[in-house]
Amino acid sequence: MITVQEAHEIIRGSLAESMNTEQVPLQKLAGRVLAADIFAGFPMPRFTNSAMDGFAVMLDDIATASPGNPARLTVTQEIPAGAHSTMRLDTGTCARIMTGAPMPDGADTVVPFEETSGFGSRDVEFYRAPERGANIRHAGEEVVSGDRLIAKGSRATPAEIAILAAFGVEAPEVYRKPRVMLLTVGDELRMPGEPADQLAIYNSNLPMLQACVSSAEAELAGSCQLSDDPGNIRKTIESSLKQCDMLVTTGGISTGQYDFVRETLHSLGVEEKFWKVAQKPGKPLYFGVAPSGSLVFSLPGNPVSSLACFLEYCLPTLARMQGGEPPTKVEALLAEPFPADRKRHRFLFGTVRAEGGRLFCSVSARTESHMLTATTGANCIVEYPPSAEPLPAGSLVTCSLLPWALGC
Repeated sequence: MITVQEAHEIIRGSLAESMNTEQVPLQKLAGRVLAADIFAGFPMPRFTNSAMDGFAVMLDDIATASPGNPARLTVTQEIPAGAHSTMRLDTGTCARIMTGAPMPDGADTVVPFEETSGFGSRDVEFYRAPERGANIRHAGEEVVSGDRLIAKGSRATPAEIAILAAFGVEAPEVYRKPRVMLLTVGDELRMPGEPADQLAIYNSNLPMLQACVSSAEAELAGSCQLSDDPGNIRKTIESSLKQCDMLVTTGGISTGQYDFVRETLHSLGVEEKFWKVAQKPGKPLYFGVAPSGSLVFSLPGNPVSSLACFLEYCLPTLARMQGGEPPTKVEALLAEPFPADRKRHRFLFGTVRAEGGRLFCSVSARTESHMLTATTGANCIVEYPPSAEPLPAGSLVTCSLLPWALGC
């Protein structure tokens, strides 16, 4: 049995290079990881322009303006956004200009129309002189041509998509989504909607992990519920390994009489990297690499164990396969005691919150691996290495924020 840290090191060491790349249009880009740096092809702003609706002037013409002694200039041109200036300003003249329109030659300042007599006549009165250069956006003041806009490995959020669009990038290169196959095993399982007698169990793992795959921005290659039939298990796993980059199974991986998954994986040439981790929940966790290079995670059948293992091991692996980084973990103070385990790394679902500039966390009152309701309302997993004694309130622990949790 290995430690949690050893399990992570083995998984990282087994990863090949990131997925191949593809070009994806902006409307489908959200959540994807960029496979190359994005550089500015032109400066931003591209040209010097007005930051206000108002009048472009030479400041010296209105330097002494005041409400009691306004300066008067003659409008000689109007420049809307998207149009070019038609002439140079002369002394005593100004240009009516709109936000985003290019500055005319000779002008050095823009006066907002609210500080003038307005747009209604050819002669305009100015009631105040701003500082020279006021209300002007200068070419390249935000971005110089050739600047790196977005780094390789960044995940595309609405902010990155907006930047790409602003610089005319239509379909950037991103890493391909990993294809994930999900298999759940057990004669006792029934899918929601199917009739179930008193001894049957509805399959919560399959829809739960389908949602996990979606939250990881991976592609669900397929999913299937299997009975405890060695022949069918072998046939399905063999077929699945040909269709995916990662195979995730739940159930059938322990040492019971009907646990056939590990034996099947071995017979199909999957190289076992580890089986059993000193953790609670999720001790019977299996990880291997198929001859095709597909990664195989076999998770315990208990739903809390399955979810905890997916979030701790599969989720960061899927992030790395896409050229990204695993979710960040944070440290928080226990608001109440934590039931640490003497020999195993403990994972418990809980909540983390900010109070007075510090992070505090609480764990679910339901701590057993079959108690799925422990996950409802949780926004994190709280963890701590083996400890001979329970941790008192106020102890510093590590929390992994759940990918779907907001407002933590």
